[in-house]
Amino acid sequence: MRSFSFIALIFAIQAVCAVFFVSDILLTVFGLRSSPISWQTRELLEIGAALGLLLGLVLGAVAILRSRSEARQVRGQLRVASGAFMELLEEKFDSWALTPAERDVAMFSIKGLNTAEISGLRNTSEGTVKAQTNAIYRKARVANRSQLLSLFIEDLMADALPGVDVDPAQERHSGAR
Repeated sequence: MRSFSFIALIFAIQAVCAVFFVSDILLTVFGLRSSPISWQTRELLEIGAALGLLLGLVLGAVAILRSRSEARQVRGQLRVASGAFMELLEEKFDSWALTPAERDVAMFSIKGLNTAEISGLRNTSEGTVKAQTNAIYRKARVANRSQLLSLFIEDLMADALPGVDVDPAQERHSGAR
């Protein structure tokens, strides 16, 4: 909140500076100034306005640097999360003893591709992909793609929930839902 107040203050100062410079120019161009201000007052106003604009420039640079740093940090976190998801996939695929072809089909299925798209990418028939998909579901002990995907989501979310130690496979096999 303090940061927002500071930014609002700098914005207000910049707005006053901009209004001063623009109004001064317009009043001079259209000859609307009734009485001239003293040169000392004018110089002080111009110095204040220039300092306000410089302060805005510095704040803008700080904001850009901060947002670039935050973006870099978020990209790093995304890489870590992506790597963790890939590790989880490999771990599950190993525990289910999936063949290389089944791993490919499972990966494409998790990515959301349908049977026709997977068969096109793998240069196999749709029947082969359906058979491989059924083998994956059987080995993972799930009935469909949604349940397969939920296995991974549940594992990722279990790490985020403090005090919750859920094993989705045990829960599914014990009949608890």
